[in-house]
Amino acid sequence: MAIPLLKDVPLAPSDDLGPYRRKDYEALPDQPRCELIYGRFYLSPSPSPLHQTVVGVLFEKLRRAVRKIGGWAFVAPLDVYLTEHSAVQPDVFYVSPARRGIIQSRIEGAPDLLIEVLSSGTARNDRGDKLRLYAEHDVREYWIVDPYERQIEFLRNEGGRLVVTPKGSEYRSQDFPGIRLNLIELWQEVAEGLPNG
Repeated sequence: MAIPLLKDVPLAPSDDLGPYRRKDYEALPDQPRCELIYGRFYLSPSPSPLHQTVVGVLFEKLRRAVRKIGGWAFVAPLDVYLTEHSAVQPDVFYVSPARRGIIQSRIEGAPDLLIEVLSSGTARNDRGDKLRLYAEHDVREYWIVDPYERQIEFLRNEGGRLVVTPKGSEYRSQDFPGIRLNLIELWQEVAEGLPNG
């Protein structure tokens, strides 16, 4: 089956759904890695060492927090089905004990917290269609991490809209008090994890 994979994300989200659904996504080979968003396939290029270092540090920090507060932390690639027309693979995510039922052979529903680490090939989508998709499907928190600028946008779902949450040098989740992130420590650990650190 020949399926067009979008390498360049459109400048604005599409108003209509694409033709593809979960069954089409599940029929794809494992490579190249892609996601199904609003009925369209998007190719995910291989991440950079910087991207993977940031993902690893964030996953470890989230996993430590989860040991104290309960729940589960996961790292990509792992399919998250939000609807029949959208299956994503967030870089890092958290499922609280209250939502444990979504953990099956894949994730069947919205995790509580999703983290996407930007790369040149995914930034527009992470800030566009994915942000909209996550807001619509009751993701409680969404972190958009820019490893090049060493910036993180912490967004919280307020009535179906993801709104930026103010932060200082340490972020503390309003929804999950045990989840906090010291930004200075984070970027120091990332720098130490890189060969030119």
